[in-house]
Amino acid sequence: MKKLRRSSRDNKICGVCGGIADFFGVDVTIVRILFVLFTLAGGSGILLYIAMAIIMPKPADGPDKEEEKDET
Repeated sequence: MKKLRRSSRDNKICGVCGGIADFFGVDVTIVRILFVLFTLAGGSGILLYIAMAIIMPKPADGPDKEEEKDET
């Protein structure tokens, strides 16, 4: 089962967009564009990003570390 975590691979600021993209299986660029659109449409994108950077757990030690634990 996938867990929503910040990304260690697609990490520009905090890895929030990369983590969301990994979780939903979409390109990270689409998620970043959505955050920019939300920011331009009233500033809610910045608040949402900051909240998610605080709430989302840090990435696991490796890109597939959590998946390996689930299989054993």
